[in-house]
Amino acid sequence: MVKEAAIPSTGQTSPNDTPPSLPSIGNIAVKCPKCKEILYARDWKKNLKVCSRCTYHFRLTAYERIELLTDQGSFVEADKDIISVDPLQFVSRSQAYATKLVEERQNTGLNEGVVIGHATIDSKPLSLAIMDFRFIGGSMGSVVGEKITRAIEIGLERHIPVLIASASGGARMQEGLYSLMQMAKTSAALAKLGEAHLPYFSLLTDPTTGGVTASFAMLGDVIIAEPGALICFTGPRVIEQFMHIKLPEGTVNSEFGLQHGMVDAVVHRRELRQTLAQLLHLYS
Repeated sequence: MVKEAAIPSTGQTSPNDTPPSLPSIGNIAVKCPKCKEILYARDWKKNLKVCSRCTYHFRLTAYERIELLTDQGSFVEADKDIISVDPLQFVSRSQAYATKLVEERQNTGLNEGVVIGHATIDSKPLSLAIMDFRFIGGSMGSVVGEKITRAIEIGLERHIPVLIASASGGARMQEGLYSLMQMAKTSAALAKLGEAHLPYFSLLTDPTTGGVTASFAMLGDVIIAEPGALICFTGPRVIEQFMHIKLPEGTVNSEFGLQHGMVDAVVHRRELRQTLAQLLHLYS
Protein backbone atom coordinates (compact mmCIF):
# COMPACT_ATOMS: atom_id res chain seq x y z
CA MET A 1 0.00 0.00 0.00
CA VAL A 2 1.87 3.05 -1.23
CA LYS A 3 1.30 6.62 -2.28
CA GLU A 4 3.30 9.63 -3.40
CA ALA A 5 4.41 12.60 -1.26
CA ALA A 6 7.14 15.17 -0.57
CA ILE A 7 10.18 15.04 1.70
CA PRO A 8 10.58 16.38 5.26
CA SER A 9 13.87 16.66 7.96
CA THR A 10 16.61 14.63 10.60
CA GLY A 11 17.08 12.29 13.70
CA GLN A 12 17.71 8.74 15.00
CA THR A 13 16.17 5.50 16.29
CA SER A 14 17.82 2.87 18.51
CA PRO A 15 18.20 -0.93 18.13
CA ASN A 16 16.86 -3.86 20.15
CA ASP A 17 19.58 -6.46 20.19
CA THR A 18 22.79 -4.46 19.70
CA PRO A 19 24.36 -1.63 21.68
CA PRO A 20 23.32 1.73 20.25
CA SER A 21 25.86 4.08 18.73
CA LEU A 22 26.11 6.67 21.48
CA PRO A 23 25.52 10.33 20.62
CA SER A 24 28.35 12.79 20.28
CA ILE A 25 29.47 14.77 23.32
CA GLY A 26 28.90 18.36 22.27
CA ASN A 27 29.79 17.45 18.67
CA ILE A 28 33.41 17.16 19.82
CA ALA A 29 33.67 13.50 20.78
CA VAL A 30 31.80 10.19 20.62
CA LYS A 31 31.98 7.21 22.93
CA CYS A 32 32.41 3.75 21.45
CA PRO A 33 29.61 1.51 22.78
CA LYS A 34 31.86 -1.56 22.57
CA CYS A 35 35.20 -0.56 24.15
CA LYS A 36 34.02 2.74 25.77
CA GLU A 37 36.87 4.66 24.14
CA ILE A 38 36.30 8.41 23.75
CA LEU A 39 36.93 9.33 20.11
CA TYR A 40 37.41 12.81 18.68
CA ALA A 41 34.49 13.33 16.31
CA ARG A 42 36.71 14.78 13.57
CA ASP A 43 39.07 11.78 13.60
CA TRP A 44 36.14 9.37 13.95
CA LYS A 45 34.49 10.75 10.80
CA LYS A 46 37.78 10.62 8.90
CA ASN A 47 38.01 6.97 9.93
CA LEU A 48 34.59 6.33 8.30
CA LYS A 49 32.87 6.11 11.70
CA VAL A 50 34.94 3.12 12.78
CA CYS A 51 36.44 2.99 16.28
CA SER A 52 40.22 3.37 15.98
CA ARG A 53 40.76 1.19 19.08
CA CYS A 54 38.46 -1.84 18.65
CA THR A 55 37.27 -1.36 14.99
CA TYR A 56 33.63 -1.22 16.06
CA HIS A 57 31.62 -0.13 12.99
CA PHE A 58 29.10 2.56 13.90
CA ARG A 59 25.94 2.65 11.83
CA LEU A 60 25.80 4.82 8.72
CA THR A 61 22.78 6.57 7.25
CA ALA A 62 21.69 5.56 3.75
CA TYR A 63 23.18 8.68 2.17
CA GLU A 64 26.46 8.32 4.10
CA ARG A 65 26.81 4.79 2.74
CA ILE A 66 26.01 5.90 -0.80
CA GLU A 67 28.71 8.58 -0.50
CA LEU A 68 31.15 5.99 0.86
CA LEU A 69 30.58 3.42 -1.91
CA THR A 70 29.78 5.24 -5.15
CA ASP A 71 31.72 7.52 -7.48
CA GLN A 72 31.27 11.16 -6.55
CA GLY A 73 28.20 12.71 -8.17
CA SER A 74 27.17 9.49 -9.91
CA PHE A 75 24.16 8.55 -7.76
CA VAL A 76 20.73 9.24 -9.25
CA GLU A 77 17.91 8.59 -6.80
CA ALA A 78 14.68 6.94 -7.96
CA ASP A 79 11.16 6.83 -6.50
CA LYS A 80 12.05 9.28 -3.75
CA ASP A 81 8.49 10.35 -3.01
CA ILE A 82 6.81 7.00 -2.33
CA ILE A 83 5.44 6.80 1.23
CA SER A 84 3.61 4.21 3.31
CA VAL A 85 -0.05 4.40 4.20
CA ASP A 86 -1.82 2.62 7.07
CA PRO A 87 -3.74 -0.27 5.41
CA LEU A 88 -4.73 -1.90 8.72
CA GLN A 89 -5.38 1.33 10.65
CA PHE A 90 -3.01 -0.12 13.21
CA VAL A 91 -2.95 1.33 16.72
CA SER A 92 -0.61 0.09 19.43
CA ARG A 93 -1.00 0.86 23.14
CA SER A 94 1.06 4.00 22.74
CA GLN A 95 0.58 5.36 19.22
CA ALA A 96 -1.25 5.04 15.90
CA TYR A 97 0.92 3.76 13.03
CA ALA A 98 -0.12 6.71 10.82
CA THR A 99 1.17 9.12 13.48
CA LYS A 100 4.37 7.12 13.84
CA LEU A 101 5.04 7.40 10.10
CA VAL A 102 4.65 11.19 10.17
CA GLU A 103 7.04 11.47 13.13
CA GLU A 104 9.64 9.23 11.49
CA ARG A 105 9.59 11.31 8.30
CA GLN A 106 10.12 14.46 10.32
CA ASN A 107 12.85 12.96 12.52
CA THR A 108 14.92 11.28 9.81
CA GLY A 109 14.35 13.39 6.71
CA LEU A 110 13.51 10.17 4.87
CA ASN A 111 10.21 9.10 3.38
CA GLU A 112 10.94 5.42 4.03
CA GLY A 113 13.56 3.00 5.34
CA VAL A 114 15.38 2.50 2.02
CA VAL A 115 16.95 4.73 -0.63
CA ILE A 116 17.19 3.40 -4.20
CA GLY A 117 18.68 4.53 -7.50
CA HIS A 118 21.58 3.87 -9.86
CA ALA A 119 25.23 4.95 -9.74
CA THR A 120 28.74 3.87 -10.67
CA ILE A 121 31.56 2.35 -8.64
CA ASP A 122 34.96 2.76 -10.30
CA SER A 123 33.03 3.79 -13.44
CA LYS A 124 31.08 0.51 -13.47
CA PRO A 125 27.27 1.04 -13.41
CA LEU A 126 24.97 -0.67 -10.94
CA SER A 127 21.53 -0.34 -9.38
CA LEU A 128 21.44 -0.06 -5.61
CA ALA A 129 19.09 -0.10 -2.63
CA ILE A 130 20.51 1.13 0.69
CA MET A 131 18.48 0.57 3.86
CA ASP A 132 18.51 3.06 6.75
CA PHE A 133 18.00 1.69 10.27
CA ARG A 134 16.87 5.07 11.62
CA PHE A 135 13.44 4.76 9.98
CA ILE A 136 11.40 2.44 12.24
CA GLY A 137 14.42 0.17 12.68
CA GLY A 138 14.76 -0.30 8.92
CA SER A 139 11.72 -2.56 9.09
CA MET A 140 10.38 -3.93 5.79
CA GLY A 141 6.90 -2.62 5.09
CA SER A 142 5.10 -2.56 1.76
CA VAL A 143 7.00 0.52 0.52
CA VAL A 144 10.43 -0.86 1.47
CA GLY A 145 9.60 -4.07 -0.41
CA GLU A 146 8.25 -2.11 -3.39
CA LYS A 147 11.32 0.15 -3.60
CA ILE A 148 13.75 -2.77 -3.36
CA THR A 149 11.79 -4.56 -6.09
CA ARG A 150 12.00 -1.42 -8.25
CA ALA A 151 15.77 -1.24 -7.67
CA ILE A 152 16.01 -4.82 -8.97
CA GLU A 153 13.85 -3.86 -11.95
CA ILE A 154 16.22 -0.95 -12.69
CA GLY A 155 19.00 -3.54 -12.90
CA LEU A 156 16.91 -5.61 -15.32
CA GLU A 157 15.95 -2.62 -17.49
CA ARG A 158 19.50 -1.26 -17.71
CA HIS A 159 21.11 -4.71 -17.72
CA ILE A 160 23.41 -3.81 -14.80
CA PRO A 161 24.30 -5.52 -11.50
CA VAL A 162 22.31 -4.87 -8.32
CA LEU A 163 23.63 -4.06 -4.83
CA ILE A 164 21.40 -4.12 -1.74
CA ALA A 165 22.80 -2.98 1.62
CA SER A 166 20.64 -4.37 4.42
CA ALA A 167 20.13 -2.78 7.84
CA SER A 168 16.87 -3.96 9.32
CA GLY A 169 15.01 -5.34 12.30
CA GLY A 170 12.87 -7.45 9.94
CA ALA A 171 9.23 -7.25 8.88
CA ARG A 172 7.10 -4.26 9.92
CA MET A 173 4.45 -5.67 12.26
CA GLN A 174 2.17 -2.65 11.83
CA GLU A 175 1.44 -3.77 8.25
CA GLY A 176 0.85 -7.44 9.05
CA LEU A 177 0.45 -9.62 5.94
CA TYR A 178 1.32 -6.72 3.62
CA SER A 179 4.79 -6.72 5.17
CA LEU A 180 5.26 -10.50 5.00
CA MET A 181 4.32 -10.50 1.29
CA GLN A 182 7.41 -8.39 0.57
CA MET A 183 9.64 -11.39 1.34
CA ALA A 184 8.15 -13.32 -1.60
CA LYS A 185 7.93 -10.24 -3.81
CA THR A 186 11.62 -9.28 -3.49
CA SER A 187 12.74 -12.90 -3.81
CA ALA A 188 10.71 -13.35 -7.01
CA ALA A 189 12.27 -10.19 -8.48
CA LEU A 190 15.75 -11.53 -7.67
CA ALA A 191 14.86 -14.82 -9.38
CA LYS A 192 14.18 -12.83 -12.58
CA LEU A 193 17.54 -11.08 -12.14
CA GLY A 194 19.21 -14.50 -11.93
CA GLU A 195 17.41 -15.69 -15.07
CA ALA A 196 18.80 -12.62 -16.87
CA HIS A 197 22.32 -13.66 -15.69
CA LEU A 198 22.84 -10.37 -13.85
CA PRO A 199 24.84 -10.41 -10.61
CA TYR A 200 23.34 -9.46 -7.26
CA PHE A 201 25.66 -8.36 -4.43
CA SER A 202 24.27 -8.39 -0.89
CA LEU A 203 25.94 -6.21 1.76
CA LEU A 204 24.95 -7.08 5.34
CA THR A 205 25.39 -4.32 7.91
CA ASP A 206 24.47 -4.00 11.57
CA PRO A 207 21.80 -5.23 12.13
CA THR A 208 20.36 -7.58 9.50
CA THR A 209 17.61 -9.69 11.06
CA GLY A 210 14.13 -11.17 10.68
CA GLY A 211 12.28 -11.26 7.36
CA VAL A 212 15.05 -9.38 5.57
CA THR A 213 17.55 -12.11 6.50
CA ALA A 214 14.97 -14.71 5.49
CA SER A 215 14.56 -13.19 2.02
CA PHE A 216 16.72 -10.93 -0.17
CA ALA A 217 19.63 -10.43 2.24
CA MET A 218 20.75 -14.06 1.94
CA LEU A 219 20.09 -14.50 -1.80
CA GLY A 220 23.17 -12.69 -3.10
CA ASP A 221 25.52 -14.20 -5.65
CA VAL A 222 28.16 -12.72 -3.37
CA ILE A 223 27.30 -11.93 0.27
CA ILE A 224 29.56 -9.45 2.06
CA ALA A 225 29.25 -8.34 5.68
CA GLU A 226 30.78 -5.60 7.78
CA PRO A 227 32.80 -6.79 10.82
CA GLY A 228 30.83 -7.47 14.00
CA ALA A 229 27.40 -6.89 12.41
CA LEU A 230 24.41 -8.61 14.03
CA ILE A 231 23.20 -11.10 11.41
CA CYS A 232 20.46 -13.56 12.31
CA PHE A 233 16.79 -14.39 11.86
CA THR A 234 15.83 -14.03 15.54
CA GLY A 235 17.68 -11.60 17.80
CA PRO A 236 19.65 -13.01 20.75
CA ARG A 237 17.44 -11.34 23.35
CA VAL A 238 14.31 -12.99 21.93
CA ILE A 239 16.05 -16.40 21.82
CA GLU A 240 17.22 -16.04 25.41
CA GLN A 241 13.75 -15.02 26.62
CA PHE A 242 12.09 -17.95 24.82
CA MET A 243 14.62 -20.73 25.50
CA HIS A 244 15.86 -19.44 28.89
CA ILE A 245 19.48 -19.97 27.94
CA LYS A 246 22.35 -17.56 27.44
CA LEU A 247 23.72 -17.64 23.89
CA PRO A 248 27.50 -18.01 23.58
CA GLU A 249 29.15 -14.73 22.65
CA GLY A 250 29.64 -14.17 18.92
CA THR A 251 27.05 -16.68 17.65
CA VAL A 252 24.94 -14.17 15.70
CA ASN A 253 27.51 -11.93 14.04
CA SER A 254 29.29 -11.60 10.70
CA GLU A 255 32.27 -13.72 11.69
CA PHE A 256 30.00 -16.58 12.83
CA GLY A 257 28.17 -16.41 9.47
CA LEU A 258 31.51 -16.55 7.63
CA GLN A 259 32.68 -19.59 9.62
CA HIS A 260 29.45 -21.45 8.83
CA GLY A 261 29.22 -20.61 5.13
CA MET A 262 26.39 -18.07 5.30
CA VAL A 263 28.64 -15.14 4.35
CA ASP A 264 31.30 -15.07 1.62
CA ALA A 265 33.51 -12.36 3.08
CA VAL A 266 33.75 -10.02 6.07
CA VAL A 267 35.15 -6.74 4.76
CA HIS A 268 36.30 -3.69 6.72
CA ARG A 269 34.42 -0.52 5.78
CA ARG A 270 37.66 1.01 4.49
CA GLU A 271 37.92 -1.76 1.87
CA LEU A 272 34.26 -2.06 0.86
CA ARG A 273 34.37 0.22 -2.16
CA GLN A 274 37.50 -1.45 -3.55
CA THR A 275 36.01 -4.92 -2.98
CA LEU A 276 32.78 -4.01 -4.79
CA ALA A 277 34.76 -2.44 -7.65
CA GLN A 278 36.74 -5.68 -8.06
CA LEU A 279 33.53 -7.72 -8.09
CA LEU A 280 31.95 -5.46 -10.69
CA HIS A 281 35.01 -5.79 -12.92
CA LEU A 282 35.06 -9.58 -12.49
CA TYR A 283 31.36 -10.01 -13.25
CA SER A 284 31.44 -7.66 -16.23
